[in-house]
Amino acid sequence: MSELLNNTTHRIGTLKSIIKDLHKGQSPEATKAKLRELVQHCDATEIAQMEQELIDDGIPVSEIMAMCDLHAHVINEILPDPQSLDPSTLVQDNNPLPPGHPINTFKQENAAIDRQLELLGESFAKLAKAPEDGSLTPAMETLIETRTLLNELMDIENHYQRKEHLLFSMLERHDIAGPSTVMWAKDDQAREFLNQLHQAVMQEGVTCAEWKTIIPVVARPAFVAITEMVFKEEHILFPMALKTLTEIEWGDIWTQSPQFGWCLVDPQAGYTPPSNQTTGEPTLPDDLPDPSAVSLNLIPPSAGRAKPLPGAIMFPTGALTLEQMISIFSNLPVDLTFVDADDRVRFFSEGPDRVFIRPKAVIGRKVQHCHPPGSVHIVDEIIEDFRSGKESVADFWIEFQGRFVLIRYFALRDNDGKYLGTLEVTQDITRERALTGERRLLQYDEPKPA
Repeated sequence: MSELLNNTTHRIGTLKSIIKDLHKGQSPEATKAKLRELVQHCDATEIAQMEQELIDDGIPVSEIMAMCDLHAHVINEILPDPQSLDPSTLVQDNNPLPPGHPINTFKQENAAIDRQLELLGESFAKLAKAPEDGSLTPAMETLIETRTLLNELMDIENHYQRKEHLLFSMLERHDIAGPSTVMWAKDDQAREFLNQLHQAVMQEGVTCAEWKTIIPVVARPAFVAITEMVFKEEHILFPMALKTLTEIEWGDIWTQSPQFGWCLVDPQAGYTPPSNQTTGEPTLPDDLPDPSAVSLNLIPPSAGRAKPLPGAIMFPTGALTLEQMISIFSNLPVDLTFVDADDRVRFFSEGPDRVFIRPKAVIGRKVQHCHPPGSVHIVDEIIEDFRSGKESVADFWIEFQGRFVLIRYFALRDNDGKYLGTLEVTQDITRERALTGERRLLQYDEPKPA
């Protein structure tokens, strides 16, 4: 027992051995006793480190996900009344979290999610009590209530996206990448079950007898997945994040959160981020060169019969100031994202109507960690084909939120053919796809601003 109490490395090694035993076919019941003893001495960062080491050892994410569920069940047995949804139970730097702190908001949302599931359960119970005469339910108001509650719960996507794109991004800066893979995969499971439930409840013409059959089949998996994710966040993710992230990083998360939106509740007032984090800019080193001093010196200053403006960046075909470049990238009818040769996101454009949200927190993040685990293999295949020179372009087109979206990937190489990275170009081509005939005369689609 003493080695468990005093040796972090030993505890992590023991956790790994338990999961490998499960991977080899040992029953969960046989490992539960050892896990029960161990989790009483482990903290959340050790769980994350163990998950990362298992991933590095080649254990399938599905196996680690199964362990994550078992671990959560054991904690639940040990802590029968954890009060995990009380936003005041977590502290940072020995002080209770102020209202509006990102974790406080996450916890407020979890409490609201828990209550929403309770209300949905009551509404489903009303539907299930409808008479078995084969007719449509006479209590149409109950069905409307159920659909309203479920539509509100669909905002859980905002909660998951803030977690995946902001909180995970910051943890990865501290080499904690396990949650990005394992917990994101569990999020996707919850999404799938919730979407199935939503599709079922939105059906028209369902009889009372059919409701009694449908509800238990589609509602229970969604409720279980969402409830278990709340538990994992409260007991593993949030404590680990508070122990790991800096005040500046919490300020970054607070600043970048509104673009994703909230789930069931709005942030409370009371949290003040570090003063230099209120502009929405990413945290950058202090020793970066002044952009006005940047010059590629590829063309003479007098090219085009006019000297470039002070601080202009020289290109083979002209010169642009930083302000001009920002304006150009912000007004292109496409969204650009550049991933360097080390597979890290280094730049993205900010247009007025991006197809996919890109928070500044992804800068420097491995591109594989910016995608759901289920699609990472496609990302890896594209990059490997580009890096090897086998391919140079990959095209995709999808229907997304009522828009027809074209997504293109281009391999970038220097003059010697060395791979420099990948450029992603995303464009909503709904309008372009519908064009017919010709337009040869000047005609504005919208009134010209005064």
